[in-house]
Amino acid sequence: MATLAAEQPVEPPRVRGFDFVPGGLLGLTIFATGAVLVLVSIVLWLSFTEGTPGDPVLVYTLDHYRAMFGDGFTYRVLWNTVLFSAVTTTTAFALALPMAWLMERTDFPGKPIVFTMMTLALLIPSFAVSLGWVFLLHPKIGLINQGLMHVFNLENAPFDVSNIFSMGVIEGMNLTPLAFIMTAVVLRSMDPALEEAAAISGAKPWQAVLRVTLRVLMPGLLAAAIYIATIGFAAFDVPAILGLTRRIFTFSTYVFWVLTPSEGAPEYGNVATLSVIMVVLAAFLSWAYRRAQRQAPKYAVVTGKAYRPRISKLGKWRSLAILFVVGYFIVSQLLPLIMLAWASLLPYLQTPSLQALESITTRNFVNLPKELVWRAGTNTAILMVLVPTITLILSVAVSWVVLRTKIKGRGWFDFLAFLPLAIPAIVFSVAALLLALFVLRRYIPIYGTIWILVLVYSVARLSYGTRMTNSALIQIHPELEESAKVCGASTGNILRRILLPLMGPSLAYAWIWIALLTYRELTLPVVISTSSNLPFSYLVWGFVQASAYGSASAAALLMLCLMLPFLLLYWFVARRAGMIAPR
Repeated sequence: MATLAAEQPVEPPRVRGFDFVPGGLLGLTIFATGAVLVLVSIVLWLSFTEGTPGDPVLVYTLDHYRAMFGDGFTYRVLWNTVLFSAVTTTTAFALALPMAWLMERTDFPGKPIVFTMMTLALLIPSFAVSLGWVFLLHPKIGLINQGLMHVFNLENAPFDVSNIFSMGVIEGMNLTPLAFIMTAVVLRSMDPALEEAAAISGAKPWQAVLRVTLRVLMPGLLAAAIYIATIGFAAFDVPAILGLTRRIFTFSTYVFWVLTPSEGAPEYGNVATLSVIMVVLAAFLSWAYRRAQRQAPKYAVVTGKAYRPRISKLGKWRSLAILFVVGYFIVSQLLPLIMLAWASLLPYLQTPSLQALESITTRNFVNLPKELVWRAGTNTAILMVLVPTITLILSVAVSWVVLRTKIKGRGWFDFLAFLPLAIPAIVFSVAALLLALFVLRRYIPIYGTIWILVLVYSVARLSYGTRMTNSALIQIHPELEESAKVCGASTGNILRRILLPLMGPSLAYAWIWIALLTYRELTLPVVISTSSNLPFSYLVWGFVQASAYGSASAAALLMLCLMLPFLLLYWFVARRAGMIAPR
């Protein structure tokens, strides 16, 4: 037997050919992060120029910066933006903190329903909710104002939703679900031993919350607050719907207003300068966010031992707690959407009455321009398929290069991929517009096509995609890939047979989430869309700009109805992936 075994020929180890996949992944990474860098560089470059790029008369100058910083209106817009962001953050956490505490530290009934509703509320378009608030509290057409003026014989409307404070409150209610999720995660990861020690020492519950819980959670809460403030700083939907018609500007709406003047050509240099100012301020907020995150380990109280939070009984406060949570959903989401539906069914806005019920009609839906609706729906469908697909392909490549290679400077790839999170979305739109008009026009004419939207959407979502793929790839130990390499597997086979299947649930969740964000996005297309490549959100915006509120309501409601199947699909996938877990 030994002789037979010795006579059997030994198969030499397989010699693999050149592996092209690592180079391809590196190329995709360079392309993705390079696109971010190019868009930001275009804005920065044009802010220092006077004239049309490519013309011999183009000169470099600081005049745009002198004009902006010498104009008192710039500082008024800056103050409006800061105030709007501060009110947004305060409102979001004033609502989110008590609700997160109720879900994580009390016996509040129906917790899975609340978590599910909060997650789905994140995906309801802000401009649809804002339209509902216009019909409720606008000083001229708001039903509540009109009703109070009629009942009490008032000459002026008692409420005005078209001011910075009101806009900040509405934006804060829209961002409460995000603040709630971030706060609940921080509360869930905290060992409640310190709270129990405070209770044993005789501290009352509210004293334990103020003196122990909030102090321990401060770094996490501060990071979440800076993140919410950054979103508020860059917000466009709510300030545009509620304040643009009355010339009440934040930075995002002011950039849009300068870019679309009623007379004359746009001053692209001024637009680029405003965009650079926004990038600098957003970068400061991003730096503050990362600094707050780095402080978190000093306050770590989660150890290796198991723990279970002490659940407080609400007792006689149960009814009040339920009223608070249900009231939030009614006021922030349900009431504005009901008003949106009411306005879509009337020839003109009327106070609810029997006479108004007799005026109900589907004329606003029937009169929607069918060709535009079909074109907008088709463009939106294309974006919902291409954007998440391209974004995740690029995100997987970036994550693999950052986490699975030893290339020098790979941390810069991760930094550039994260950068879109810190830069306001309208800046990317402006950058894509300037790139298409002044750089690519002679070579790749993408302005007015769906491809410019695919480009800017994919770049803007890169930060979210890479956060998801980074998290998924970190959980997969490199030993699996090393074992496959020993067996002769190429990088392509490892990616196809090991990494992607294991990352599958996270990728599916991220794909649907990005598709839904693409569906509801208004800020990105508002600058670069035309009649030929408009998505559904821009169609609604066009009706608002024309003050055709009946058509805008009908289009927004149609958009929400078409969104429902995707919301259900997202809920199903998120539950399977463990992203929405019942508690």
